[in-house]
Amino acid sequence: MKSDIQIREDVLEEIRWDPQLTKIAPQIGVSVKDEVVTLSGSVDYYYQRVAAENAAQRIAGVKVVAVDINVKGGETADATTDSTIALAIRNALTWHSGVNEDMIDIKVDNGWVYLDGSVQWDYERKAAERAIENLKGVKGIINRVKVKPKNAEPSDIKKKISAAFHRSATVDAANISVSVNGNEVELTGRVRSWAERQQAEEVALRIPGIATVRNRLEIDSEILAD
Repeated sequence: MKSDIQIREDVLEEIRWDPQLTKIAPQIGVSVKDEVVTLSGSVDYYYQRVAAENAAQRIAGVKVVAVDINVKGGETADATTDSTIALAIRNALTWHSGVNEDMIDIKVDNGWVYLDGSVQWDYERKAAERAIENLKGVKGIINRVKVKPKNAEPSDIKKKISAAFHRSATVDAANISVSVNGNEVELTGRVRSWAERQQAEEVALRIPGIATVRNRLEIDSEILAD
């Protein structure tokens, strides 16, 4: 099992190594207690905040990542108005092949973006968010888009999720239990890392008929030694 000191060093190194963060790595603080990582500091753009969070989540031994990074966004010299940001978001969604922009409503308030509406697939919901992460002036994204899938039999959903886990090279299906209630899925069990936990959730959300995944998977560093 890694010590908090080793986890901190690994997170710092991962941040320095990430090409999106190399130049701003000194601006990001990292503290670790009981395998919980807290990121602090400030960055210019929202995508850098997301990249720092993703970097920490990739490290083995990390159980939780808390992000307290401020995004300066519009406070910089290249400040952008909310209306300009909203127009850029609409254009980004219009040109994104994986997003139906007509199903998504946009509101921008002081650089914070609020997405509303409904889609049939969770990947559409996430694609909308990822499509605008890199836009100048965005300080944060609140994704309130609902997933309203077509009806599917719970037994079929469970079989498809289990099969997808067994196909996956990054998810250990033997340690994960799946239960389905209507269009809601619950995952329980143990995984080796935060990255595996997130991957299991993403795999489940690709299955037709799912609106919500309750991810109750626990990160158990001891599995790494098995």
